[in-house]
Amino acid sequence: MNFLKIKRQNTIFFLYWFLLAYIIAALVWWFIALNQQNRYMSETKLLELRPDDYRLSEKQQLIYADKKRKTAQYLGEGITFLLLILTGAVFVFRAVRWQFKQSIELQNFMMAITHELKTPIAITRLNLETLQKHKLSGEQQQRLIINTLQEANRLNDLCNNLLLASQIEAGGYKFTEESLNLSELVSASAHDFITRFPLRNILISVPPVIHYSGDRLLLQMAINNLLDNAIKYSSKEKKIWISVIQEDEKIKLVVKDEGKGITDSEKEKVFNKFYRIGNQHTKGSRGTGLGLYVTKRIVQQHKADITVTNNTPQGSIFEISLTQKNE
Repeated sequence: MNFLKIKRQNTIFFLYWFLLAYIIAALVWWFIALNQQNRYMSETKLLELRPDDYRLSEKQQLIYADKKRKTAQYLGEGITFLLLILTGAVFVFRAVRWQFKQSIELQNFMMAITHELKTPIAITRLNLETLQKHKLSGEQQQRLIINTLQEANRLNDLCNNLLLASQIEAGGYKFTEESLNLSELVSASAHDFITRFPLRNILISVPPVIHYSGDRLLLQMAINNLLDNAIKYSSKEKKIWISVIQEDEKIKLVVKDEGKGITDSEKEKVFNKFYRIGNQHTKGSRGTGLGLYVTKRIVQQHKADITVTNNTPQGSIFEISLTQKNE
């Protein structure tokens, strides 16, 4: 399927560049033809002059000046048309290429989102059917219930990212600012992930109280997305750190992992919408490519910055830099 799409895209681009080359060639031919006609007309006018005409020199100068003026006119018009054609061609080419890219990304996103939606639903249904049809011990029931809640939380996070991304794109989300304890918010999110993923080693380093004014729901989603990203792209035996550091009016929220890491050329791209699509390192990982995109938009809503750097010896460090507002 992808091969046919690439072949179709290459065919369209070939026809596009062929037609563009034909138009430019026609424009050059038009200039040459007009210039030859101008030269022929000038030579004809010169031959028609009488040698004994006392104004011969003056008339010759007028013919030469008219020839030069028309040549400059044709050249100016040709260059103008060429620039317009090239500008339009570049614009159309970039628009078509962007449309093809968006189409492929959207198709891949729909495949990913279908899998992301079906998996927790299927697991939840299987767990409930198991509880309904079989007599299980209290420990087994508790394990199934915890697993079901994990999948429900995963589905809830996915829906929140989808809804928020849609609202942000449409400009329909209403930012709500409130005074909150950022330490408490980070700790609650981290402990929630510890409960959901008991086999993961998540380390927390957060001061008791750090006050900040922002949107509670958005900040919680940003923290959850960074933790979820760290869990997705690092193996189970690796550690994950989340910390909050206050330096004067600056507040740094840091999430570190020991995963595969991110190359320098990809560090900016990871915040693009659907970026994970096509990335060889992420094809085996679940996700839709919306988490970091939504996180970046949330950070921008708070007039803050988010960066990603290399962890030592392996992994990534995501850091959100917030500015504490004076009350």
